[in-house]
Amino acid sequence: MARYDRVKLLLKDDFTKLQDAKIILLGVGGVGSFCLDCLYRSGVSKITIVDYDTFDTTNQNRQMWSELHTGELKTEAYKMHYPEIEIINERVDESWVREFDFSRYDVVLDAIDDTRAKLALAQRCYKKLISSFGSAKRVDPTKIKVNDIWKSEGDALGKKIRHELRKRRFKSKYTVIYSTEEIEIKEKGSFMGVTASFGLVMCAEALRKLRK
Repeated sequence: MARYDRVKLLLKDDFTKLQDAKIILLGVGGVGSFCLDCLYRSGVSKITIVDYDTFDTTNQNRQMWSELHTGELKTEAYKMHYPEIEIINERVDESWVREFDFSRYDVVLDAIDDTRAKLALAQRCYKKLISSFGSAKRVDPTKIKVNDIWKSEGDALGKKIRHELRKRRFKSKYTVIYSTEEIEIKEKGSFMGVTASFGLVMCAEALRKLRK
């Protein structure tokens, strides 16, 4: 069988939608790296990734390929493994979001931590945005949920985002991924079973959006 035959068996005619789609993925850490891998293996090749960070040893418990590329830029390292992707070595902050042209992308995936950048993304790209909330400090991937921003719950970052959006008189809906599990610790501990699951759910939601 050819590389994507089993995906084609499952998705049938919708597979061409994946091949034609243009996706931008912001952040390729614990969540974003697994989302990238899932998208690529599912037949999406027109992917742009944006990140500014380098790999260090603390990434090796949860980030794809990190043990092979310590000290290297994440975007350039991922280009070696997923040669068809486009890369942008930039920090995704509020000003970058406000200046970047998202018009050529069908789906915008947010796997960053910067709250102000997340708010700017919601205001600019809500119709095609899928945003990840906190995946750290948790151990139970079965508590991961998908809903619109106003129906999300149980997540401190999500609560803050909703509060700030109300202050900005933002009333539109967009898709968010979050966990209802209570955090285990205050420090930034992380378990790949949860962070990777966030990334896989993000990939699945992106494919669902494209198939519509």
